[in-house]
Amino acid sequence: MAASELIVLVAGIIALGVVAQVLASRTGIPSIIFYIVAGIALGPEGVGFVTPEAFGDALPAIVGLAVAIIVFEGAFHLEINRLREAPAATVRLITVGAVIALVGTAVAVRFALETGWPLAFLVGALLVATGPTVITPILNVVPVRDRVAAALETEGIVNDVSAAILAVVVFEVLNPKSATTGLVEDFTARLGTGVLVGIVVAAGVYYMLLYIDLSPGDAPRNARLLVLAGALMAFAVANAQRSEAGVAAVATAGLLLGNADIPYEEEITDFKGDITLLVLSFVFIALAALLDFDVLLGIGVPGLVVVAAVALVIRPLLVFVSTVGGRFTARERVFMSFVGPRGIIPASVATLFAVDLREQATEFRTTAAELTGRSVTSLEGVDPATLGTPDAVDALTQAQTLTSQADILVGTVFLVILVTVVFEGGFARYIAEYLDVIPMRVIIVGGGKTGRALAERLADRGENVVIVEEDEEVVEETRNAGFTVEWGDGTDTDILRSAGAENAKIIVAATGDDDANLLVSQLADSKFDIEKVIARANNPDNVEAFEDLGVNTIDSGMATAWAIDNQIERPALARWMTGVGRTGDVQEVEVTNEAVVGKSIREVGPTLPDACLIALVSKDGDTQVPTADYVIERGDKLTLLGQRDPVRKGMQMCQS
Repeated sequence: MAASELIVLVAGIIALGVVAQVLASRTGIPSIIFYIVAGIALGPEGVGFVTPEAFGDALPAIVGLAVAIIVFEGAFHLEINRLREAPAATVRLITVGAVIALVGTAVAVRFALETGWPLAFLVGALLVATGPTVITPILNVVPVRDRVAAALETEGIVNDVSAAILAVVVFEVLNPKSATTGLVEDFTARLGTGVLVGIVVAAGVYYMLLYIDLSPGDAPRNARLLVLAGALMAFAVANAQRSEAGVAAVATAGLLLGNADIPYEEEITDFKGDITLLVLSFVFIALAALLDFDVLLGIGVPGLVVVAAVALVIRPLLVFVSTVGGRFTARERVFMSFVGPRGIIPASVATLFAVDLREQATEFRTTAAELTGRSVTSLEGVDPATLGTPDAVDALTQAQTLTSQADILVGTVFLVILVTVVFEGGFARYIAEYLDVIPMRVIIVGGGKTGRALAERLADRGENVVIVEEDEEVVEETRNAGFTVEWGDGTDTDILRSAGAENAKIIVAATGDDDANLLVSQLADSKFDIEKVIARANNPDNVEAFEDLGVNTIDSGMATAWAIDNQIERPALARWMTGVGRTGDVQEVEVTNEAVVGKSIREVGPTLPDACLIALVSKDGDTQVPTADYVIERGDKLTLLGQRDPVRKGMQMCQS
């Protein structure tokens, strides 16, 4: 391909990638779906603009560097503090879960496609990886609880690395040109090499960022370029030592630098994000364009059986085994079972392996042609047994075997990617809403006693709570108590945005400084689309200023008086209310279930779970204790009182 044509090709792919990203942002559908559609449209199955010959011998290098940037980006964003949300489950997902995925997929491929065990385990190794390139876009449009996101993101990052290295090791067994000495030793050596190189590069970049003069005027730009160069060098150096060790190197370097306190971190993050989007779109579109539908069709029904086994049997099994006894609810575990699409690592590595196998097949076919005095093309579809010469028979048999293995490898991997990405990525939001695993995000500014007590009660009720606190000591204490904490000044718009204010339904200003609480309330009202803003007024004289903003205000003095009065006049209720979330619960729920609408309290009450009562009904700002004859209407807000689990089930009844 001429240089001018290649430039047009690359520019066109990048432009389509940008369009795909814009469409993803507008529609809420993961961008990877648009990448695949664009790639197929450009490839031989579409307009034929992108062909296997377009990149020549440069494809492996292009894919390798792109994967390095993508993995580095994902690891850079993986915050170690978030892993505390579900540490045990995360460790099991990347160990026990990965083994279940490997063995289960290998068994499915072996018996459904009738392959040999080496090829079956190669496909299984590749399909262990879920990957940040497919998980992150889903989590961007499905704001699940932090512990769920942390587990899925960590699984994606770690399994990307382990799957890539494991696949290379297994490929050494399958590849007739290789002679591996031991799977465990080879895997350990590649992983160890990558981790060591990653640590050295991260240390070097960290030192230069902190102690080398990067030119004050151009320091942010130089810092961005230094980090990018470090990622590419880590990949290149590790790969030069051992094949595919580079993936482990960039993952290690990204994780260390992302969790270090480095200067210009915000600029580096934005820059890397933009670069990653470009290379991700380019590689995914390019690989999808090289997809041959004949190969997919050749896999046929057995391939669909493998897909069904991977998505509907193996994935749920590994999730439920890995999360047993953890903090995840049953609905969250079902959602995690559904979210396991495969992405760039299986696609890229499978493509490179297939190229290698087909090149070897061509060499064997050429040998057979030379031995028989025939042309290479004339041997297509020929039964090797008809050649007569034993060496020619062996050569052609080997060529056909390698070609078949390449087709099965690429066809199975891409079929799993296509189906899981389209269905799991496209329907993730609807599944999450159906399972009710998208919690109400509440941001509490102020990690003092009031903020933490409120966070504990809300978290116990299943809400997704983020505390914003600027005192480092308080931050550490709050994190150790198991809360998600954003370290920074809550009156800073960027800090609130980083805490998730754009997706929050409620912001609570609970600091001991009324000026700070007032500013937080103003920012929540003017900068973010927040349904409810609640502020703590430490000084009663400031209540009017808060209420002028339309902020729901809690006067600390009055709240204390109410609590004391309850202890005097209603001691039993006060003690029970203090234990809400432990033995009992009080929840308000808006009625949307048509099975409840139009019925009286007398009819609905007996259908509620035992130990769950309708205490109040609110409508148009008016709240009353309902009579037995009150008829419930759509939009009524019922206050349910009772034991914790029955109240939760009662809420589901009113909203199902």
